[in-house]
Amino acid sequence: MLKIFTFTVVVAVAVAIIISNQVNARPIVTIDGSSTVYPITEAVAEDFQIAKKGGIRVTVGISGTGGGFKKFCRAEIDIVNASRPIQHSEMEACRAAGVQYIEMPIAFDALTVAVNPHNTWSRTITVAELRKIWEPAAHGKITKWNQINPAWPDEKIKLFGAGADSGTFDYFTEAIVGKAKSSRGDFTASEDDNVLVQGIATDKYSLGFFGFAYYIENQKKVNAVAIDNGKGGVIPSAESVGNGNYQPLSRPIFIYVNAKAVDKPEVNEFIDFYMKNAPSLVKEVKYFPLPREIYQFNLDHLKQRKVGTVFDGESKIDLRIDELLKLERRL
Repeated sequence: MLKIFTFTVVVAVAVAIIISNQVNARPIVTIDGSSTVYPITEAVAEDFQIAKKGGIRVTVGISGTGGGFKKFCRAEIDIVNASRPIQHSEMEACRAAGVQYIEMPIAFDALTVAVNPHNTWSRTITVAELRKIWEPAAHGKITKWNQINPAWPDEKIKLFGAGADSGTFDYFTEAIVGKAKSSRGDFTASEDDNVLVQGIATDKYSLGFFGFAYYIENQKKVNAVAIDNGKGGVIPSAESVGNGNYQPLSRPIFIYVNAKAVDKPEVNEFIDFYMKNAPSLVKEVKYFPLPREIYQFNLDHLKQRKVGTVFDGESKIDLRIDELLKLERRL
């Protein structure tokens, strides 16, 4: 009886090892980077894995755009999610490591400034007021709402924003303060946008910023602020992004693909699936799809191995969707 039991255990362990090895042997597409882009790529990854019936595994991490590019330029991942274009320092890091990349815009985002639902005083904020809140000189000095606008409460303002490794932090500071990464430091920072949403939702006197999809998914918890760039307050929406009126916080978001990784069939198949399904999935997760022509450009660039960037290492503030289309035509 003992021998039969032992044999059964051995067989069970052997079967478990075989199954485990089969699972681990599946081709893997590795992705990391922006929390803003995460909902899109995660939705694509889920549908792709279903379509492949589990034959290909896709992992999607969140380490921020900067953190993702660090891994990408060390050739540790196949694809990086990025909420801003690749920067000069990252271009140099990739060049030094022999990593070439194919740049693919995949959606537009309306970077959203949000407040607590009980905030009744700052439903519209000017770019100048945002600069006064977030510029480095505000650190430890601009601490109350009425210091920004005398009509606002004499209450301490609690700030939430993207972490230093976030592309959202880079873009927001450049668009509002005038220089990327130039910001006060006394705020609650996180690469996880859900942490920012929760912080704003629990403090009446809070203010923060994050990607549009996180606002839409949490409209009962936070309110979007209208941004006044000198032409009156504009709320983020498909219409205001499409017509170019939501400025300067409307921006393209991207994935970058390691050119060598494209030689792997699983990566090639994933990108093909991504671009063909992006219009519907981008809309499903509450971002703004690009013209289909841009997704076709991405596939053409993939096929032709067109590497590089049309952004020259810098974000282009106030970029409209039609202007992005012109840039892509030039690559």
